[in-house]
Amino acid sequence: MGNGDGGFSKAGLGRLHDVLARHVDSGRIPGLVALVGRGEETHVEAIGTMRHDGGAPMSRDTIFRMASTSKPVTMAAAMILLDECRLRLDDLVEPWLPELAGRRVLSRVDGPLDDTVPARRPITVRDVLTSTFGLGMDMTSLGTPIMNAVFEQGLTPDLPTPMPEPDEWMRRLGELPLMHQPGERWQYHIASDLLGVLVARVTGRPFGTFLRERVFEPLGMRDTGFDVPAGEIDRLPPLYAPDPATGEFHVWDEARGGRHSEPPAFQGGGGLASTVDDYHAYFRMLLNGGTHGGERVLSRPAVELMTTNRLTPAQQAARHAMAVDNVHVSFGQGQHGGWGLGMAVRTYRGDYAPVGQFGWDGGSGTSTYADPENGLTGILLTQVGMSTPDSARLVHDFWTTLYQAIDA
Repeated sequence: MGNGDGGFSKAGLGRLHDVLARHVDSGRIPGLVALVGRGEETHVEAIGTMRHDGGAPMSRDTIFRMASTSKPVTMAAAMILLDECRLRLDDLVEPWLPELAGRRVLSRVDGPLDDTVPARRPITVRDVLTSTFGLGMDMTSLGTPIMNAVFEQGLTPDLPTPMPEPDEWMRRLGELPLMHQPGERWQYHIASDLLGVLVARVTGRPFGTFLRERVFEPLGMRDTGFDVPAGEIDRLPPLYAPDPATGEFHVWDEARGGRHSEPPAFQGGGGLASTVDDYHAYFRMLLNGGTHGGERVLSRPAVELMTTNRLTPAQQAARHAMAVDNVHVSFGQGQHGGWGLGMAVRTYRGDYAPVGQFGWDGGSGTSTYADPENGLTGILLTQVGMSTPDSARLVHDFWTTLYQAIDA
């Protein structure tokens, strides 16, 4: 590795190791697994332990909760249905999601839930895939009646109540007004879970089953799914949510008996568990235009659609402002400019990564991106949630040192 053949320099990989080890040695990150790949060269770092008080060491096959880094992967299910013409971008979703017929829209985002106007048009498949169907997580709207209702109804992962099974989830979603007109504004997350329901209803199969058969198995992603088998549960570390004030480690989710110890009631756009090698296979497939080992998983145009910015200038400006104005919450994550389908797409160069890099980060302390310009993949997995800046700062340092390790 790092022999100057167009991959990574030996000195650069040494700096990468030193920076990652420094974060673990600080005591704020118990352990991590990182994979960097370029061309045929792959380098893996497994540093630290599974628990903050010791325990088994991290290893290359440690399984992590991928959180929102699931979104770039789960989107592949919808793209397969587009490739097969079982869905069209401008189809109305009502035949499969009748709960979303006859939508009403809040007169004001911060207004009462019964102060609404009719939607100007129905919701389309395109609206769901681009996260513009009209309802989502908005950090600038916390405390408003609509965001309170989203949390109270269990429409987001375990905040504060477990998500119900998909039909009940859809019933609750259908009782709420939209925050914005369909297609008007990009909003985070809820569209990704809606995608899972849409795919399941179109195919007549559980979302996780369809993903396994059409995406995970062709790519050899043996350790990826919405739950971890009992025989493998010891490979899953606990997930910590450090106290924002003191940094003290609090267990958010244990492995045994936790959220991934059995199949969840709801399988949506987030919530996968996986490994660095499984995710490397997926992002390499995207870099290869949809093929893996000579087998086509997605068409090249599907990959190009996913990894190209889909936002209008007004939507892009609003998304960027949301990230910039909430640095105290996001710790600098999310400032990419654009959004494709299920993932961020960099539209300006604000750090070491070039325009065109695509992927996403997860609140569980995960980061997964690919860079077509450099033929590069990077995957960083930890078990420390972003309730403090520590894992976000690790993510930033990982990408800085990864890019300085490129050898021509």
